[in-house]
Amino acid sequence: MNPLSDLSFDTIEPGDLLPPLTLAPINRTTLALFAGASGDHNQIHIDTDYARKAGMADVFAHGMLSMAYLGRLLTQWVDQRQLRDFGVRFQGITHLGHQVICNGKVVEKFEADGERRIKVEIRTANQFGDVKIVGDAVIAL
Repeated sequence: MNPLSDLSFDTIEPGDLLPPLTLAPINRTTLALFAGASGDHNQIHIDTDYARKAGMADVFAHGMLSMAYLGRLLTQWVDQRQLRDFGVRFQGITHLGHQVICNGKVVEKFEADGERRIKVEIRTANQFGDVKIVGDAVIAL
């Protein structure tokens, strides 16, 4: 399966891959910036002492940060106005130093509400292949 190069409904087929998105390893600066941008200042993500008292080795990434990265995966491929649905399930923790890798695959073509649409399965994994988030999105083409 090759990454998609043509976004025509007629040429896209189930099994086609979205161009992957690989991010820099998670660091404390990224977590602090995301906390400020999102308004999510949960101490488990920004305060090492708090995280250790909660039984964690250190702070870890917000789940919504990885969901935002999946949003970037989608919107670097299609205009955000084409998104009709976007949802995820959190399956694991993304720790400091983990590199987030986002992937997607077309799984369905269909018509709804007078539009030609595709459904894509999306996910994040770390550099070791451990899946952290799975989800799907519906895109109008």
